[in-house]
Amino acid sequence: MTRYSEQTKLLLAIDCIIFGFDGENIKLLIIKRGMAPEKNKWSLMGGFAGPREDTDQAATRILKQLTGMEGIYMEQLRAFSDPSRDPEERVISLVYYALIDLRQYKEQITEEYHPAWVPLKEIPELIFDHQQMVQEALRTLRYKAALHPVIFELLPDKFTLPQIQMLYSCVYDIEFDKRNFSRKLLSTGLLVKQKEKDRINSKKGAFFYKLDKSKYKDKFRSFLNFVPNADSFMM
Repeated sequence: MTRYSEQTKLLLAIDCIIFGFDGENIKLLIIKRGMAPEKNKWSLMGGFAGPREDTDQAATRILKQLTGMEGIYMEQLRAFSDPSRDPEERVISLVYYALIDLRQYKEQITEEYHPAWVPLKEIPELIFDHQQMVQEALRTLRYKAALHPVIFELLPDKFTLPQIQMLYSCVYDIEFDKRNFSRKLLSTGLLVKQKEKDRINSKKGAFFYKLDKSKYKDKFRSFLNFVPNADSFMM
């Protein structure tokens, strides 16, 4: 007899939410579920943690097994533990999320589970409580983007003002006025103007900039000024 023999056994699931930016849209990676219940319906990447692996290892394994993707840094969101969330068993799900440059990882995707990148406004009905997971992950992403230059990681080392405006418009689902956005962004003192211009994507040639990460922590409040209602994303 074990010490915990009278306790109810629970299953620990791992679900992975991967947001990808393709230069124009933020998209969500989903797959067709390969097991019952809800087989062949749209789902997040998910599976069960093994008895000899920690949750980070399980998340990495599950993502690679279902999509072929690897080398992605993911963060824990939270646990979803409604007793009725899975109709078959008592399952607690620990959710991970990440935001990646879709263009860098597109070639890694395998087709076995029919993975698809779908725009956030076109997400189909997902199984169980996966829709709630996505909404909470997106809210957390917006919160973190207002406090830390996390979404700058999706841009090249040198970027133009139109590129960063497009990225922020996608993350916050807000249309920014071009002139006001540029003015407020430059007024933060966080960008370093380069001598080169983008002659490929801009007819007139837009100047390249770099983010001065050494100043970001001290000046992030000024950075919030150009995100309308940014305080609503504070958790």
